[in-house]
Amino acid sequence: MNYEGLDISILLPAFCAGLIVLLTHIPLGQEVLKRGIIFIDLAIAQIAGLGVISAHYFDLQVYGNWAIQITAVLSALMGAFLLGQIEKKWGAYQEAVIGITFVLAATASVLMLAGNPHGGEHLKDLLVGQILWVTWEQLVPILILSIFIIISWIIFKQRMGNHGFYLLFALAITASVQLVGVYLVFSSLIIPALGSITFKGRKKLFIGYCIGITGYLSGLIFSALLDLPSGAVIVWNIAVVAILLNLLINISKPSLIKSLT
Repeated sequence: MNYEGLDISILLPAFCAGLIVLLTHIPLGQEVLKRGIIFIDLAIAQIAGLGVISAHYFDLQVYGNWAIQITAVLSALMGAFLLGQIEKKWGAYQEAVIGITFVLAATASVLMLAGNPHGGEHLKDLLVGQILWVTWEQLVPILILSIFIIISWIIFKQRMGNHGFYLLFALAITASVQLVGVYLVFSSLIIPALGSITFKGRKKLFIGYCIGITGYLSGLIFSALLDLPSGAVIVWNIAVVAILLNLLINISKPSLIKSLT
């Protein structure tokens, strides 16, 4: 056990990054599950990541970090618009087209990084993320954006059409994928949503947040103690927490389901 890895100055901003991601991803993930478009987040996250890679490929970073962020946001918005059109016109084949979009964006990223000597490391950072290296300065604008997204979702959810949903979704994904990586974005959206699927209303949100928060907290602690990649450990911990919580409710307290649903 590496107890020296339990450095609060590193783990605290990483945990706060997880909380910010979960703030928007729990309700949006439950909506994704409800709509039956499970892999849309993977596709949009990969498209946003492709935007970041494209910005570096064309040396846009010389204009400042804002140029990279704008490229990532525009890429995700274009992807969201495309997927919105797909849902509208080819709904029966939507999941297949989303899968193809993800593969095309992923392989385009690989091709762009092919001539980069550090391409493998960049691709790993995009997928697994570098949550332990998150700084407080990075979190402030992401927190502001996340608050805007969640307030917009609460106020306009009932009147929001497909394009409005995809717009908010793209903004949330773009912000989070650069903090925690594609794998954690997908896990933060889908696993808590699936783990809370038997519940309804606010209780459903509460259970979703409990799964996500516990998964991030325990994942960061275990990854620090065992000196393992944090992103991968957090993904597994979110899944284990969701499974254990549902087993606990169904086996030891079956009456609890009725009181919570």
